[in-house]
This record gives sequence, structure tokens and C-alpha cells, in this order.
Amino acid sequence: MMTQNHKPRGILKGVLIGLLCVLLLLAYLCFFAAQWYVNVYGRIGFDSVLYTLFSGTEGVSSDLLSDYLTAGALPALICWAVTLLLLFLPVKKVFRIKGRRLFPLTNLVAGIVGLVLSLGLIFYAAWNVELTDYIWAQIQGTELYQKEYRDPDETAITFPEEKRNLIYIILESMETTYLSTEEGGALAHNLIPELVDLAQNNINFSHNDTVGGFRQITGASWTVGSMVAQTSGVPLKVPEGIADQQNGYGRNGEFLPGLTTLQSILRDNGYYQAMMFGSDANYAGRKTYFSTHGVDQIYDLYTARADGLIPKDYFKWWGYEDKYLFTYAKEKLTEIAATVQPFAFTLLTADTHHVGGYPCTLCKRQYKENYDNVIACSSAQTAAFIQWLQQQPFYENTTIIIVGDHNSMDAKYFERNVDACYERHIYNCFINSAASTDNTANRQFTAMDLFPTTLAAMGCTIEGDRLGLGTNLFSDTPTLLEVYGYDVLAEELSKRAFYYNRFYED
Repeated sequence: MMTQNHKPRGILKGVLIGLLCVLLLLAYLCFFAAQWYVNVYGRIGFDSVLYTLFSGTEGVSSDLLSDYLTAGALPALICWAVTLLLLFLPVKKVFRIKGRRLFPLTNLVAGIVGLVLSLGLIFYAAWNVELTDYIWAQIQGTELYQKEYRDPDETAITFPEEKRNLIYIILESMETTYLSTEEGGALAHNLIPELVDLAQNNINFSHNDTVGGFRQITGASWTVGSMVAQTSGVPLKVPEGIADQQNGYGRNGEFLPGLTTLQSILRDNGYYQAMMFGSDANYAGRKTYFSTHGVDQIYDLYTARADGLIPKDYFKWWGYEDKYLFTYAKEKLTEIAATVQPFAFTLLTADTHHVGGYPCTLCKRQYKENYDNVIACSSAQTAAFIQWLQQQPFYENTTIIIVGDHNSMDAKYFERNVDACYERHIYNCFINSAASTDNTANRQFTAMDLFPTTLAAMGCTIEGDRLGLGTNLFSDTPTLLEVYGYDVLAEELSKRAFYYNRFYED
């Protein structure tokens, strides 16, 4: 009878210990993954973490994956193994202090310690990646979209009689922080003199009296989030439910199909559109997003191989270096411009991606920090590309826009080199714009405002000078950031918005 009674207890005990072991493993993985994420990316909001989790790892830099395995997964497994040994290692000799059992722990004490440790690790991880703030925001609702969203489908947008071409250059992690302190930046030296020169001699919307830029906002703190904001006037928000997240991020061949974007508008107005990436276009659903909204051709790592730009098995950094990207862009732009159709061409650089950037053979070794050299090289390469564009027959009728996507996520670099109190802004420059304004200085704006501003720079008139949540910066209409202030706007954008769900519906 004793044996039969003890057998179910033994099974239950084994099951509970097994569950606790799994919980501890998950807790350590969460703890070290969160620690790794913040160390690498900084605290950029849980929405970016959530997007990363559901968009998959296709196209991710192998260096980034290996860094996670060594700095995130490996320590988690080591700590988990050590903890299990301390909690459940069978030891015949019992160590006591003043008659109290110290080691090994009783099953009850080991269970309590393991449970408390697991919960503590998970809670710290949640706090570290701002999950607690995210949950609190989702409990609350916002009426911001009902009040402020201007649907492009219900807004009169008039193109000029002769439609202008558009070349839109997105520079990975390009900030005005890289200017010297004397010029309004945060460094001892100006890393981007060529980009500063372009901004000073063309149109630069600035937060100050010199060369400046726009603030990073909720839902636009990573590349695809910023690209959505820049082209649609709304940040990238996660849809409701895991199944919707998988579908909404392009797993079913569509990405925000209910959203009217810059590309949608250009498609409907007869533009031929092409995108070019120095990486796998599928990464983070970018190819699906732009294909959904009317882009005709997308060039990336695989087309560059197929077109003979690089060898068949070539792979550097995130794909191929920007020096090849700009060469590829010249080749394709020459072909596209030979047609009679107005065109819009967008390219995204990658060399300045964190961590540390990728120094190509063109990069000079003039600074101690590798990232400084890569940023400086990006500035020089971009300026050389602009010079080439200005020599082309299509330049006269082409608007060129250069923007950064978001603040750099190279957290350690900024800890070493930039004062924590410095307010960082993202670069922008409008070249050969059809619109002009004297109201460029001391503006407060975000990536969302680039949507209507881009159309205005192409010569379009926009009813009310508002599209999405964005404002045409060539007008005197205040932006939402100027109306609400940064803290209020960021808080409202982080809240749950049922209105936003319609963008995920076809």
C-alpha cells in the first residue's frame, strides 16, 4: 500500500520539477535575450521587439545572429545548468549551519527558490525591454486617429501637369548627431561634411537654426517602422492577435493592404516604381510592404547576384556593400529614365547599420572608432552619387530626397561618445524641390510628416496640407508634434488604436 501511495506522489514530484526546469530555462532565455537586445539596440520600445519576434530572421546579418548566440543564448544555458545543479543536485552529505540545513535544499525550498528566481528574471526582462510600458499603453485607448488622421483617399491631391520623377535615398541610421558640437551635433568632429553641405545648399527642415532633423517617434524606431511612417504618415503598429501579426507582417503576401501610401498614390498616377536594397528585400517584410502598394520592381542581394554585379555566392555584412549599391542604382536608373513614364526610385543603404558598421574598401581610417569611419564614408559616397545624378539628363525634372531612417541602434557607441542628455535627430535634405518655404528652421516633426512633404516637393498640392498623421512641412500648418508636444504624441501613438486595424484589412 505504501509503495502504491508513493508512486503517484513521485510522478507528481517529477512533473513539477520538470515544469520548474522548463520555466527556469525560459526565464534565463528571456533575461539574457532582453539584456542582449538592450545592449545592442538600446531601449527603442517593445513594439520593435514584438515586430522582430514575428517578422522572422530571414535576411538578418549572420554577425548579429552569432552575437546573440554567444552573448544571449549561451549564458542563459550556462546559468540554467548551474542553477539546476544547485537546486536539485543529489548530495549525500548534508551541510548545516547552527543546525539549519543549508545544502542540498529540500525539494520544497528548491521549488520556492526556483519559482521566485524565474518570476524575478521574467519580470526584469519585461521591464528591460519596456514590455510593462507596452502593456499599460494597450490597456488604454486613443482617439488620435479619429481626430487627426487624414485619409489620402478622401483628400484632394493634385499633381503638376508635368509630373516630376522622385529619387528617395534612405541612409541607415543617419543622424545630425554626427555633426560637431559647434555645428549643433554631439561629437568633437563633423563626420558628415558632405551631407551637411548638401543640407546647407538645398532644403533642410531643422529643429534648430543650423542643420538639423526630425525626432524619432513611437512605431518608427526601426527601419521598416520608419519606412512605413515616411510613406504613409502613420507609425507601424502590431495588429490584434498572433495570427493577425503573422499575416499583417507579410506572411500571407500582403502587408497593411488597407493603408494608402506614397507608393499607392504614385501607382495610381502612372508612375513606374522601383526599390533597391543592399540586403535581402524580404527581411522584415519590406518586399511585401512595397509590393502590396504598387512598386513594380525590387532589387536586392539576389537580383544583384543574378545581374552579375557581385559573384553568385557573395555575402558581406547584410548583403553587399553600399559601394556596389550605388553602382547598381546608377545602372538601373539609367535604364528606367530611358522610358517615357515618370518614375520613383527608392534605395536603402546598409553599411552604417549597427553594430559598428561595415568598412568597405572606400572607407578611410581617419578616426579611432570604426563606426566613425563608416559614417564618414557613407556621407562621401552619398554626395558622390548626388553629383552623378546632377549630371544626368533626367535631373532637371527630378526631386531628390535624402533621409535617415531612425536613430542609430549602436547603443555602446553612443554611451562612449555622446552625452546621454543630448537630444538626437535624424537627417533630411530636399534637392531640386518643386516647392519652397522660408519656414524650415526650428521645426518639430517626425517621419510621418515626410509623407505629404515628399508629394509637395514633387509639385503636388494637398488639400489641407495634411495626409495620414503627417503635415506638409512646406506649408505653415503646424505638425502634430508641434501641436501636442513630444511626450503627449508619443504616448498617444503607443496606446491601443482600434482605428488602426482597418489598415490590415484588404
